Amino acid sequence: MPRSALVPTLLCLATIPAAAGELSIVGTGDGIELLRAIGAAYSAAHPQTTIVVPPSIGSGGAIVAVGSDKEVLGRVARPLTASEKAQGLVATALVRLPSAFFVHPSARVDALTAAQIADIYGGGRITNWKDVGGADLKIRVVRREDADSTLMALRAAMPGWKDLRITDRSKTALTTQDAIDTVRQVEGAIGFAPYTRQLEQGTVVLKVDGRFPTDADFPSAVTVSFIHKEDTVTPEARDFLAFARSAAARALISTLGGVPATQ
Repeated sequence: MPRSALVPTLLCLATIPAAAGELSIVGTGDGIELLRAIGAAYSAAHPQTTIVVPPSIGSGGAIVAVGSDKEVLGRVARPLTASEKAQGLVATALVRLPSAFFVHPSARVDALTAAQIADIYGGGRITNWKDVGGADLKIRVVRREDADSTLMALRAAMPGWKDLRITDRSKTALTTQDAIDTVRQVEGAIGFAPYTRQLEQGTVVLKVDGRFPTDADFPSAVTVSFIHKEDTVTPEARDFLAFARSAAARALISTLGGVPATQ
């Protein structure tokens, strides 16, 4: 089988350790398709190295893996703490991803106010899509765990979310992809996740107070970064990090709906 036919398969492998010529980047599920696209672009230009971006083990999983020298590179969606930096971890900011709200198409809405979203997630005043001009359909709320980076970004910046008690009548998704898949599959569902253009496949991404996630004044976002340790980083990993911050990678990030990070 030609090498080009193997790359998509390699990018999807989750549990098989990276073989010679592979560079695995473990961690957050935020922006995973965007990161895989950057990895594929690097591998196309450097066929001796295949970048593998496995499914999510969370930002914490990346920090443990790189901190314990089990992995050379990781991906995180939150800033490193002082103690993590003291372990020798270094973060390279890659992309700013707005915190988007999205719904199953059956809801028949494409815009809400921040107050309406808070009422939906609070589980009190709005429980049916007809209450906000949509279909006569029960709202199914999908949330993330309290430590999720997107939820923390919403609590920090989205109006009404700082002290919002999310309804108990909600499903807790444990990964970004789980949240997206649930909303795609469940009629009436609403969820939140970092925005990339792939999010629009099978869902309706909402405007909030008239602003789409890619608008400059959209209020909430997470920054995805790569992490490494200077004493374990390999030449291949260092070369990939340089590529990820290059003009070509930044153009790809913008094309896919992200905002290249400044650092």
